[in-house]
Amino acid sequence: MLKLPSHIAVLTSGGDAPGMNAAIRAVVRSAVYYGKKVSGVYNGYEGLIDGTFEELDSRSVKYILNHGGTFLKSARSQRFRTPEGRKQAHENLVKAGIDALIVIGGDGSFTGAKIFSEEFDFQVIGVPGTIDNDLYGTDFTIGFDTATNTAIECIDKIRDTASSHDRLFLVEVMGRDSGFIALRSAIAAGALEVIMPENSITYDQLYQAIERAGQNKKFSNIIVVAEGNKLGNIFEIADHLKAKFPHLDIKVTILGHLQRGGSPTVFDRVLASKLGVAAVEGLLIGRNKVMAGVMHNQVIYTPFEEAITRRAYINPELIRINKILTI
Repeated sequence: MLKLPSHIAVLTSGGDAPGMNAAIRAVVRSAVYYGKKVSGVYNGYEGLIDGTFEELDSRSVKYILNHGGTFLKSARSQRFRTPEGRKQAHENLVKAGIDALIVIGGDGSFTGAKIFSEEFDFQVIGVPGTIDNDLYGTDFTIGFDTATNTAIECIDKIRDTASSHDRLFLVEVMGRDSGFIALRSAIAAGALEVIMPENSITYDQLYQAIERAGQNKKFSNIIVVAEGNKLGNIFEIADHLKAKFPHLDIKVTILGHLQRGGSPTVFDRVLASKLGVAAVEGLLIGRNKVMAGVMHNQVIYTPFEEAITRRAYINPELIRINKILTI
């Protein structure tokens, strides 16, 4: 017979994302609601190995719903990649009486969770917390909406100065392996073009877009660049454009970690709350080695193996719409 958990631990791992605090809050309060003990693990998987646990209650997570980042801290752990590190982590959990774990993070975090669960027959559920929105098994990941809104706020301000001086701005947004932030930002900001891992835009096509903009009397333009695009890094792209259009005043802006910070949007707060509750309820009905996600407004549970190995694809309709709107 399946032994349901009595003491749940929660940790955040990998890159931080706005809304992680809201997810922790939801995990803690729903665990308390169902009469279970709950502990926070500080510093991600490093905290499992070091045994930095703290028992939490409903009051422990007050006033964190609107804060970005994660009060449990996050860290990448090389030690957890080793059998010795995972063995120490398991011993610490057993010693603390913890019998289930909720991991808030991305695909790297879930890879570690899957291996750990299989090695020690330990019940684990994941919650997708990453600004990249690149996990299979959920329409949106926690932090994506906030990161995109932050990008748009910055691009709108850049647009003001671009219009004042007839400048072409290249704006780099995060997205090492995916262009979700780049494409949505491009559409919402009315960008001239978007360069991302999912499209195979060439320099000739980029030149044509800029020439077309000039013909249409568009003298201030924004090109959104995902950091992991296939054309080159943003400074290489800028150099190519300067060589082709020496008369243009071309500027580069890298938004970087601005996109990870800030108070989470309403959407991210609600999503994080929904997924935090779903993770606890999933544990209580015996689910294991799965990620809680929301698809078509319904909570679903996707096996870690699928969430990690299957790719979340950008909606091609958004690519088509963007192409229409950039004329």
